[in-house]
Amino acid sequence: MTELPITHLPPSGDHRGVSFALADLSAIGPVADVHVASVRPGHVRGGHYHARKGELIAVVYEDTWSLHWDTGPDTPSHHRTFTGSGGVVVAPPPHWAHAVRNDGRADLWLFVASDRPYDPADPDAFPREVTD
Repeated sequence: MTELPITHLPPSGDHRGVSFALADLSAIGPVADVHVASVRPGHVRGGHYHARKGELIAVVYEDTWSLHWDTGPDTPSHHRTFTGSGGVVVAPPPHWAHAVRNDGRADLWLFVASDRPYDPADPDAFPREVTD
């Protein structure tokens, strides 16, 4: 398998803005950490893999961005480009490096749920470049 699991989130909302219900969080087991991050135009978040941590990454976008990943050490990088506006959830398996690059002009928003609490003394994030 070389395709990173991606689930498109059906938009809902009203005149106030869009709203997305996140995918089934049980895919990673009990949630121990949630964080929110933005990715400014021209920047990348990620370029790492996790050995023990399971995570679901929801990306909410209003412009072009790209998802980059590999399937383990010494494997080729893959990427997929998204345009327009919407939301997706990505579920990288252990040891698959992953990165989100903002190729557009609007901020991206990441909402990440993981099954292990963040511990700066044991971050379980190991760098491996996957962006072209």
